Amino acid sequence: MNTGAHVTSLDDGTRILTLSNPAKRNALDPAMCEAMATSIAALASDRGARSLIVTGEGEAFCAGADLPAMLDDLDRPVAEIRTSLQNAYASFLGIRSLTIPTIAAVTGPAVGAGLNIALSCDIVIASPTATFGATFSRIGLHPGGGATAFLVESLGRQRAARVLLEGRTLSADDALSWGLVESVMEDPLQDARALAAKVALLGPELAQNIKEAVRLATQEPLESVVSFESWAQASSAKGERAAAAVASFRKQ
Repeated sequence: MNTGAHVTSLDDGTRILTLSNPAKRNALDPAMCEAMATSIAALASDRGARSLIVTGEGEAFCAGADLPAMLDDLDRPVAEIRTSLQNAYASFLGIRSLTIPTIAAVTGPAVGAGLNIALSCDIVIASPTATFGATFSRIGLHPGGGATAFLVESLGRQRAARVLLEGRTLSADDALSWGLVESVMEDPLQDARALAAKVALLGPELAQNIKEAVRLATQEPLESVVSFESWAQASSAKGERAAAAVASFRKQ
């Protein structure tokens, strides 16, 4: 199997995107970026997809960028380096735009770009060995790839600022207590698959609308959330499961 990233499809609509370059701890290089962008574009048009799990092959989730490969010519103008970085960001930030629920199953290090890939997902499930490194400043780099936004969203302004200034790495337990991950499990991929199986039992529209409502709740005022909820709830009320629930209440 070629290194990069590949998607596995399960019968219940679960899709598993595996970062696959274990010899380099799944570090992000141009081949990985291209494979991720292609896979995510395919997922966006996959009508059978109900949820996505993102994981890494081997003992790491993603050890960050392969710096020699990603910053190969520092003699270029800043504007050119910026464009290449933006292209790299786009290869994984497409996860954030998917309408289906997304789950990161993190074992081992998720560093730099790897941290960003995990936090691009709606839910992060970590193993006890997982670590989450916002180590950009420790090597003289400004945070990139959405790291600032993701950490402020998860940790709040002050903790995000300290983590980024220190170039800090969080253990799985610290990440859990600080709200960076949803849970710590011995086998995060197994737990992610169990969660995805539950998502598969929901109507696709219901699952996607719940995801959208949560997104709105983090970015928009209450009025916007309530407006969307009223539409989504009215739409779901016409479904078979809701109709059956109403009929059951009538019999009581």
